[in-house]
Parts: sequence; C-alpha cells; structure tokens
Amino acid sequence: MSDQENLKKQAAHAEDLQDSGMARRHWITAGVAAAAGLTGAFVAWQKYQPQGVMDVAVQNFWSQTFEKPEGGTLEMKSFRGRPLLVNFWATWCPPCIEELPLIDAFYKANQSKSFQVVGLAVDQPSQVRRFLTQKPLQFPNGLAGMVGTELGVSLGNAQSALPYSVLFDAKGRLLAQKAGKLDQKDLDSWLQKVA
Repeated sequence: MSDQENLKKQAAHAEDLQDSGMARRHWITAGVAAAAGLTGAFVAWQKYQPQGVMDVAVQNFWSQTFEKPEGGTLEMKSFRGRPLLVNFWATWCPPCIEELPLIDAFYKANQSKSFQVVGLAVDQPSQVRRFLTQKPLQFPNGLAGMVGTELGVSLGNAQSALPYSVLFDAKGRLLAQKAGKLDQKDLDSWLQKVA
C-alpha cells in the first residue's frame, strides 16, 4: 500500500470518527434537552400539586385554637380521635362559596358515623360573620385569618389556593389534600379512606 493510499485511509477514518463524535454529541445534547424538558414539565406539574407535609406541621395543626364566629374557641385537638375534613375557605372566593352547601350536606349525612368537618375561614371576621348569618352552616368554623393561610401552606398548599381541603384519620395523620373545589366524588373517596 502506498503512502498516499495510507494517508487517504487515515483521513477517511479520522472523518468517520469526527462524524460519529458529532452524531454522539448531537444525541447526547438531544437527550439532555429532552430530560430538561421532562424535568421542567414535572416541576411545573409538581408546583400546582399539594406538597408533602412534615410531621411537625401536622402536630402544629393539632395545637391550633381559633375564635368561632359566634363566640368561644375552636380547639383543633378536640377533634382528634375521629376522621376530620378541614376546609380552608373565604367569603370572597366563589368556588369556596359554591362548595360549602355540598360540604354541609356531607357533614349532616356523616356526623352520625363519627366523621367530622371543620371550616377555617381565611377572611375578615366581620365578613365571615355576615356570611354565616345569611347562609348558616351546620359544621363548626374557625376565624383563621392570615394564620389560616400559613397553616394551609404548612399542610401542603404551596400556592395558597382556595378552597383547600385536607383529610385526617382518627389517629390524626394527614391522609389526603386537595387544592380547588371539592365534589361529591372527592367526598365519597375520602369517606372510603377512613372507613
């Protein structure tokens, strides 16, 4: 084989290596971009899902006390020992107002089964009192104000969305969370979780 043929082979081999290296880099870059896209989509999805809750936050919840709209206090520890649905709501929140009659009917239908419901109004006390005078609810409510917002965040409501609901079992453990309006399917499902 002549030197010239040998040089041509080496040049062709070097060109093949360069092409395969570029192709490999192209595929690696595409893979990284795809992974970044999936990661970004997951992060965006995760951002709007109720967040995990630490045991400390759950213990803090059970130590809370709120003023009741009609007077007196509402101690969360008094609800331990039976399943509890807690609904964070406000008078200025249309989906909150829409779901309250459903939650009230659910409470009436299940209180004999030891299922409890508590509303925590993240609102001005005067607005809550006025609202409840016009549209009374059977389940107990607490005037949570800004403390309610912080409490909701600690219980997984990272976006401070309203309405926001959580479900505790009879042992005081957090079982479920939902940002947004509850529907009958949610309530039926939650009832099954604690049955």
